[in-house]
Parts: sequence; structure tokens; C-alpha cells
Amino acid sequence: MSLTNASPEEAARAARLSSRRLAILPVKARNEALDAVHDALAAARDQVLEANARDLEAASKSAADGTLSQSIVKRLDLSRTGKYDDMLKGIKDVRGLEDPLGKVDMRTELDDGLVLHRQSCPIGVLLIIFEARPEVIANIASLAIKSGNAAILKGGKESTESFKTIASVISKALSNTQVPNDSIQLVTTRDAVDPLLQLSEYIDLVIPRGSNDLVRHCQKIAHMPVLGHADGLCHLYVHPDADPEMAVNVIVDSKTDYPAACNSLEVLLVHEDALETVLPKVAGALLSKGVSLRCDSQSKQALSRRLDGHQATLLQDAGKDDYDTEFLDLILAIKTIPASGDSVETAVEHVNTHGSHHTDAVITASKAVADQFQSGVDSACKFWNCSTRMSDGMRFGFGTEVGISTNKIHARGPVGLEGLTIYEYRIQGSGQCAASYGGSGGRQWKHRQLPS
Repeated sequence: MSLTNASPEEAARAARLSSRRLAILPVKARNEALDAVHDALAAARDQVLEANARDLEAASKSAADGTLSQSIVKRLDLSRTGKYDDMLKGIKDVRGLEDPLGKVDMRTELDDGLVLHRQSCPIGVLLIIFEARPEVIANIASLAIKSGNAAILKGGKESTESFKTIASVISKALSNTQVPNDSIQLVTTRDAVDPLLQLSEYIDLVIPRGSNDLVRHCQKIAHMPVLGHADGLCHLYVHPDADPEMAVNVIVDSKTDYPAACNSLEVLLVHEDALETVLPKVAGALLSKGVSLRCDSQSKQALSRRLDGHQATLLQDAGKDDYDTEFLDLILAIKTIPASGDSVETAVEHVNTHGSHHTDAVITASKAVADQFQSGVDSACKFWNCSTRMSDGMRFGFGTEVGISTNKIHARGPVGLEGLTIYEYRIQGSGQCAASYGGSGGRQWKHRQLPS
């Protein structure tokens, strides 16, 4: 990894040249590089956390005066319980995954002695733009190295001290490996984002990790594809047959485990017949965790009857924008799904109208209800009887993730190694020419599928 002050075009050109050398490194060399990165970051824990503490101090001051959101401060904090260890584990997990390159998933005998096959290969050069989240540097570097992609990283100013320190540690570790130095670059040049987004001759894919404004800005002006999501407006629908204890556990986890995460729950949809059976226990548990509940009139009335006097006074009225808001905080909007008509379809329609195609869940004892909900909802991740927080590359077994995509081409949902590869077609022939085929008397194609 190089910590560069080069111009955007110089950095991108160097990454393009290095990407071809990285792409042909054997998996043994790529894994050895990951071992070096892991060991170096483990040894430099105190150094990295000291740098992170300086960023946190500055960020806390900015949050206090209203120039930075509290959600960004939370994402910035590497000292949060288990976060540094998770970063290190992510590197080891990626190292332990099967080599994603050179996998053949299709073989076709076009004719005698003429065989076509399709195999996985690196995308090329990735541009990752992130705000806060200093662990992204280690995550992306690991995934890029293992998948044979070069990567240019541009971090936000709020994590400057953290990413400079992490980059220096990784750079020193990679200097003793076969990974080309310019294949992983951390750009420090100010105002580099927009120029980089226009360098499609060198950069193949943009992955923004940050605010809605950042993602939408990239989607608007990038000259190359953008992989990511602008919002994480996640829903959970509670059907009347939901087990109350399960509902409490799943919903509390979805909302409170890490409220600033993009996979945290923002809107709770409750069937009318569950308002006074399942919802009161859920609401009580959420209120005890400090969650502000913004209710529609029907759910508020039901809860006011079933909760104790103090908890009932904490209920708030939902505003017109609350069902379209990614709170990233201990706030949850609640909406009643009418019992009349097809209630599951009504819930699905609400999710598809107001959601962000990220992660949505249903709690029900009925497989038929779960199947209807999951088939109808247009989201990258759809869960039955489990927390929305399960939407995560590490939890999916991807080792770690480069991000979560709501795209409908190439990669969708948590994107790990597989999402950082594309495919290429190769033909092995024995002198065949296209002019020999077709027409009267010409050779005929066999197109016989072979085991891959």
C-alpha cells in the first residue's frame, strides 16, 4: 500500500499497471500478503488506537457543535468493544477462503477440438470512497489482494489520523511481499474524489461507503459503474402468529445492537391483530433500551391501553416523513397493517414503496406467509424470523465485505470476494476459423454442454 500525494490521474494510472501484476500472482503469494497485513496490524494495535483516539476527540467536538452527526462518530470509533478484533478476524477469514480466481462455471464443446469455458477473473481497479469507518482500509485491502484487484482508497477528513496510521502499517507489511506497492493506494490529495470519478480509462468500479449524500454524488457523476446503497431503510413485518418472545428478541436486536449501521431496523410494520398481543411486549422492551417509538394512531392507542402509565407517556406520534427516514439512531417508526384484505400484500406494498431495497424481515410461524413476503419484497436481503443485523458479509461467511449493494446487476447484498470478480470467456481450439461454419456444406456447431 502506498500513501500517495500523487495527482488523481497518476494514482489511477499506477493502479492500472499494478493491477495486471497482482491479477496473475498465485494464491499462495496473495495469502502470504494477508498474513503479513494481519500480523502487522495486530502488533500496531496501540499505535492505531492512539491515532483513532485523536480522530474521535476532534469528531466529538464537531458533533457537539452540530457540524458532524453522532452516527459518524460511532462509526469512527475503533475502540468499540470487539471492533479491532473483528477487523483482524476479517483479514484471517478472507485469507482462509477459497481462491476466487480461475473458477470455471461453464464448459461448452462448440465443435470437435473447440471448447469454450467461462472462468472468474478480477474486475481490475476499484475506487473505494469512505467516510469514517477506518477499518474499511484493512477490509478493502484484504479483499482486493485476495481477489486480485488493485484498489484506490479515499478516506474522509474525520478519519485522517486513523487511516494514515493504518495505511503506513499495511504499506510496511506489504513491502516484504510480492504484492505490487501501487496496487493498494490511499489517496491523500484534497478534492481528489470528483477527478477520480471521471477516470474510467483506469478505474473499473466505484464503491462508496458513507452518507447518502456521498453515495448519490458518486452515482450522479461517476463515469464508471457504482456499487453500493444510498439508504438502509430496513423494515420488519410482524404477523399475528408471531411468537412474542421471538419478536422481542429479534426486534430489539435489529434496532439496538448497532443503531448507526445500515442494516439496523427503522420501520416496524405490525398486523392489526398483533397490536395488543405481540406489540406491547416488543414496545416495552424497546422503551427500556431507550428507543423512541413514533407510532401511527392505531398502534399508539393500543399501546396506551397495554403499557404502564410511565411507558405510555413516552410514545410519540409518527410524522409524515418518519416512514421514509433512515434514523441511524434509537428511533423506530411503527405502522399498523390493516387486518382487512391481504395484509401480507399490504405490508409488501409499503416496503416496496418506502424501503431502500436493502434488508427487510418478517416474523411469522407460517412458511406460506414468509414465502409471500419474501417473494414480494424487492430487496437484496429478505429474512424470516431473524434480525436484520444478519445482513453482513462476515455473518454470511464472506470473510468481510466491501459493502452492501442494492444494485440488480453483477453483485447484490453483502459483497465479498465473489462480488469483486467478474468472468471471462476462453476458447481452446485447434485451428478452427469462423468462415468454416454455416451455409450449405459448412461445419455445424455442436454446442454440447460439458461438466464444468
